[in-house]
Amino acid sequence: MKFHRSTSPEPEINLIPFIDVLLVVLIFLMLSTTYSKFTEMQLNLPIAGDTPVKDRPNDIVVVIHSDGRYTINAIPVTGRDIQSLSQALTQASQNLDHPLVVISADAQAHHQSVMLVMEAARRNGLSQLTFAAQLGQ
Repeated sequence: MKFHRSTSPEPEINLIPFIDVLLVVLIFLMLSTTYSKFTEMQLNLPIAGDTPVKDRPNDIVVVIHSDGRYTINAIPVTGRDIQSLSQALTQASQNLDHPLVVISADAQAHHQSVMLVMEAARRNGLSQLTFAAQLGQ
């Protein structure tokens, strides 16, 4: 009779499941991370002026001042609402054929002021808009 003791195999550590779990965690962290660095762009906003650069007969120059006042073709607008702007644009465009609205906003003017001028021009059917800018300061 042969009495032989069987030896148990040496325990092994299987690394494949461990690596799989680490890769899944790494992918989860990469997808759920928010990046807080945003790209920034330096802007130099134009400065408003009350006089048009060139004498163009079909231009309606709307100047938006930093305190929210409006002037249309060097004539101050009494109100600061869309109805006042619309009436002033109607008067300015009465005898013009295909007028061009030139918006000249001060660097400190609010975006809402510019949007009000654009909406008033849309209501009056003035579809040609441009923005004045001062180049090379």
